Amino acid sequence: MKKALCYLLATAVLPAAAQEVKKFDINCDAWSLGEVPAEVFVLDGKVSIAEKDGGKAIMIDPGTELVEASAQIGESAAGNALIQARVFASKKGRSSPRFGISVHGMNGPRLYVNPAKKQIELVRGDQLLASAPFVWVSDSWLNLRLEVTKGEGDKWAARAYVWPQNGQKPTDSLKHEVTGLKGQGKCTLWATPYSNTPIYFDDLHIEVEAAAAK
Repeated sequence: MKKALCYLLATAVLPAAAQEVKKFDINCDAWSLGEVPAEVFVLDGKVSIAEKDGGKAIMIDPGTELVEASAQIGESAAGNALIQARVFASKKGRSSPRFGISVHGMNGPRLYVNPAKKQIELVRGDQLLASAPFVWVSDSWLNLRLEVTKGEGDKWAARAYVWPQNGQKPTDSLKHEVTGLKGQGKCTLWATPYSNTPIYFDDLHIEVEAAAAK
């Protein structure tokens, strides 16, 4: 899939209760190779812009020390949040990477693809919320999508979807009811290169409820 430029587009719609929905569509073709731009805030790991499949992508480099890399992008949420991304990863020998996306900052729900366990996972902190069997294919692009929406009282609904680049988004989701969320924080990319191979993220779509400008 060839893209003409990289952009970070924010639009506000439907203000409600001092909030507005902001949308960000991000690809990387117009960004310079090397260090990530200011729109990408690296929390840990070696993260850069690299060439991939005729375009550019956000690359998690295994580097010399194994860490779980993480980088935040978009605007901080103050309510419902959604992130979708394409991810490319590879195994090496018997070792496979782990990668995922999350909403609501460091303490929000995360969606992981965990090839070593042959499953996808909804995780919060050290707690596994839900999982489902999943057969990961090395050296191919995969779509990940995570939605977290406010329910009644202190309840939040987390729904996750994973599907091949050229496939159809599944109708069934990996889901879990979460309580105790603050509903605040940025969307985050996560990757642990256990296989000592790069992991690439591209074509991000983010939607967050944010505090309306006064």
